[in-house]
Amino acid sequence: MEGGTSPDFLTAAIIAGGFVAAVLLLIYAIRRARRARQRQIDEAGEDRPTPSAKPKKAALRAEDVEPESESPAPLGVAPQEIAPSPSAPEAPERQVEVDAVKVEAPPSEPPSPLSRVPPESAPPTEKVRVEVGPKVTLPTDKPRAAQPADKPKARDSAALAPGLARTRAGWVSRLGQLFVGKREIDPALVEEIEKVLLTADIGVRTSQKLLEEIRASLGKRELADPKAVWNHLRRRCTEFLRNEAPPIDFARAKPFVLLTIGVNGSGKTTTIGKLASKLKGQGKSVLLAAGDTFRAAATEQLEVWGARVGAPVVRGKEASDPSSVIFEGIKRASNEGFDVVIADTAGRLHTKANLMEELQKVRRVASKALEGAPHETWLVIDATSGQNAIAQAQIFTQAMSVTGIVLTKLDGTAKGGVILGIADQLGIPVRYIGVGERVEDLREFDAEEFVEALFEQVEEG
Repeated sequence: MEGGTSPDFLTAAIIAGGFVAAVLLLIYAIRRARRARQRQIDEAGEDRPTPSAKPKKAALRAEDVEPESESPAPLGVAPQEIAPSPSAPEAPERQVEVDAVKVEAPPSEPPSPLSRVPPESAPPTEKVRVEVGPKVTLPTDKPRAAQPADKPKARDSAALAPGLARTRAGWVSRLGQLFVGKREIDPALVEEIEKVLLTADIGVRTSQKLLEEIRASLGKRELADPKAVWNHLRRRCTEFLRNEAPPIDFARAKPFVLLTIGVNGSGKTTTIGKLASKLKGQGKSVLLAAGDTFRAAATEQLEVWGARVGAPVVRGKEASDPSSVIFEGIKRASNEGFDVVIADTAGRLHTKANLMEELQKVRRVASKALEGAPHETWLVIDATSGQNAIAQAQIFTQAMSVTGIVLTKLDGTAKGGVILGIADQLGIPVRYIGVGERVEDLREFDAEEFVEALFEQVEEG
């Protein structure tokens, strides 16, 4: 049709318009579906409030606050992230941002960590930076009370008394009987005191010193009082025995080397075994060196003690050089990290000069194995030898640098007074005393405890 619109053109325009409309409707439907889906996702991630729940005062998402418990956890931190104790290692701090809100806790419960957020007057949408770390001190935590200082070692003279029964029943008892019923001191009584002291294995030199002090230091009025004389004797015995040397520190060297010396039969090997047992009980690792290679079965006896207390024993061939055995023991202890080495040596008569020279060789070899060794040299003395023990101690101290005395077998003799002569004349500290066969009967020496066990029951009797 001329001058008009062609039917084909109209048809095409209608079709194109319908297509465009369909596309627009499709886009609108897709957008609407996306918005609906987003709302579903947002609503699925939130906790919908129940009708009975109170409305929130500020926009605070539920996932920003942990459920309430007896000790509320800080914001943004799960309960397992809180350190169980102040001793836990600190972790790097984290920071989170939350909407400002005020949460009121019941009066009976500790205040919530949320109280650190500014008050309600702050704008609801204001952001507050809250520092949170895994280590939190809750308000319910109370400061720990100060730990009491270590108490001084308690003395147990009652436990020591049975081991000193024979000595106490000997010269101490006879000395105490002299004062029974006496109201004053006369010359005859002084002579009796002198006789008891001279026969008490204290030694002539120490006995004379005590008698001279009684006469010189006590005034006339005090000299007439038997109780004053008795107290003076007791006090002077304590002063003779008091150990001014510092306690043994087995941790000042690693390994700490202890050398034991003494005559045959003094009890060296048994003392080593008991001392090793005590050190093992304190958590120290101990190695024994069987340096007594001449006495029959000496090494076997030490190995029995080693197996009993769990301490390895370094031994050599029979009649081998004892210095080489001790050298190997110290080297092994150094390489394997042992805490203490206790070295046994061959018992020898103190009158044999060649044997004493060999003992000096042992000391020199020990110092080559480890600089500063031996750190202690203890002389083991049998108390039953009486005044002969003083002579032994004098010879040994001339040949060796003796740093301590161990007096054994006190429970089997009335000659325990020899300890006074040794301490007075040599000035060497007594480290241990043996008052029985058990391990616990090797007791660390305490002068006050010893004198108390020796004199007190005589006074009570």
